[in-house]
Amino acid sequence: MAPASNCEQAARIFNVVLIKPTHYDDQGYPIQWFRSAIPSNTLACMFGLAQDAARRQILGSGVELRLHTFDETNTRIRPKEIAALVREAGGEGVICLVGVQSNQFPRALDLARMFRAEGLQVGIGGFHVSGCLAMLPELPPEIREAQALGISLFAGESENCRLEGFLQDAFARKLQPLYNYLDDLPSLEGEPLPILPRARVRRTMGKLSSLDFGRGCPYQCSFCTIINVQGRKSRFRNADDLERILRENQAQGVNRFFITDDNFARNQEWEALFDRIIKLREEEGMTFGFTIQVDTLCHKIPNFIEKAARAGANRVFIGLENINPDNLIGANKRQNKITEYRAMLQKWREHGAHTAAGYILGFPADTKESILRDVEIIKRELPLDILEFFFLTPLPGSEDHKRLLAKGVWMDADLNKYDLNHRVTHHGKMTDAEWEEAYHAAWAAYYTDDHVKTVLRRSAVHGLRSIKSLRSKLLMFHLMIKYEGVHPLEGGALRLKFRRDRRPGMKLENPLLFYPRFAFDTLRKGVGYWRTIRKFDGFMKEVMEAPDRESYTDIAVAHPGAAEFEEMALYHATSGGENALARKRRDEAIRKGSQKPAAEDVAAPAAE
Repeated sequence: MAPASNCEQAARIFNVVLIKPTHYDDQGYPIQWFRSAIPSNTLACMFGLAQDAARRQILGSGVELRLHTFDETNTRIRPKEIAALVREAGGEGVICLVGVQSNQFPRALDLARMFRAEGLQVGIGGFHVSGCLAMLPELPPEIREAQALGISLFAGESENCRLEGFLQDAFARKLQPLYNYLDDLPSLEGEPLPILPRARVRRTMGKLSSLDFGRGCPYQCSFCTIINVQGRKSRFRNADDLERILRENQAQGVNRFFITDDNFARNQEWEALFDRIIKLREEEGMTFGFTIQVDTLCHKIPNFIEKAARAGANRVFIGLENINPDNLIGANKRQNKITEYRAMLQKWREHGAHTAAGYILGFPADTKESILRDVEIIKRELPLDILEFFFLTPLPGSEDHKRLLAKGVWMDADLNKYDLNHRVTHHGKMTDAEWEEAYHAAWAAYYTDDHVKTVLRRSAVHGLRSIKSLRSKLLMFHLMIKYEGVHPLEGGALRLKFRRDRRPGMKLENPLLFYPRFAFDTLRKGVGYWRTIRKFDGFMKEVMEAPDRESYTDIAVAHPGAAEFEEMALYHATSGGENALARKRRDEAIRKGSQKPAAEDVAAPAAE
């Protein structure tokens, strides 16, 4: 038999390039770091699905499906070089811009335009495309522009062989203009698992990866896009899926994770998942650390916090959102009860977890004065470690955005600003300047030197390991706010900027000006970083050497008695707080079977 020719021996190669885009800063440069803070779970999910498709040879036994992953928050994207890579492998491939949020859509479209100019097939998916298709009566201009460029749009989730179908169409060069799976949310059990290659994980601070155990949320918050994209019916992975994820990551040296479930406490399988992790930790000696997201009533679930702590959940993000019940009701976040905030935060603290909370500024009842008053109440009365501030933003895909659009209310046309860190509409009580001033003043008010030391003192009772970890988090937030001008969740280590990557439409800077200025700015920030680190080291020394370190207490960490409920501004600064306290007293009286409470304690509005 004659030997096979070189052409017969060589497999065809089809390149799948997965890119999670960033977005532009106020000067028009992609926000990018040598090491970024938070990994992309969408990138992990898409890589896991594509890896499974490659193993199953979905394009045929003679075709190698070759994967490339990029997270633009820590990797510069060079479309011409990626196009050359595809051409060198035979010219076949598809560019997938994944997990694209509204603020990232302008950057994604700019990248897609460059890839299309190179003759490559391009698809865009993520919350912006999905949210707009889910909530708007017609496609907005930027999505129509993408379609006009020949870009394929993907709405919904990629499990249940949907990515497989997309890749097969791309291989046949028959991509459809739109893949819409919003009305058919897939089960997650048994699906290919989210995983990031070790090379990607190493580009995050602390070698942090991400995963999701479930999707969907049962609540109805009007500012949220999740319920309209991932649905209000929760779907879950099972404990066997979880164990495979952890073992695969452990094999590549990854054991720290950000769990992206919007509300892990509402995962019906939470106990089975925690039990499996606890078994791996306590019986096999495997080590894991988790950051999870929960609601303000998670402490009401028997054993939830106890098992979370045993499983390694050492950081917890809580959707606090506001301490004025009237604001919470107005946003359909009725599940948040301010009378439960203290008990919930104290319970996490007792189990050694650090707590972070999101706080939204710009609800209808807010003023600059009320915002700063509420920040001071939180500092004094809630045992919270990290507070993250956000503008109330009508995100495309949310009920708020749909309502404002229908009414013709002004919203900023620049999607790049829809990052929760910029004001994009007007407020009923505050001028634009007042609202923006209140946002920046809130950050400055919470992260004062005195309050940083107070938070460290509250943590020090749990030992050196706890306070060191918290100090690192506080330090990063302080540095991002003061020196980098970006939201800490978009932060990282060592900011990168590339002159030619500036946003189209903005002037390309002279290299003789750009590079010296960038170098000087990096040096200036480096000096500021060094001084801040020294200052925080001083805080640590002061706290650890304090004679009352192990016995320190204040009103926030002390369990409340009846007198404290009378004195706390949390319950008396607003009429909504007064009503919440009255409702709590009424409910307690009913539970105890006591006599009918006094009339002044009964009057809680029906809406609450």
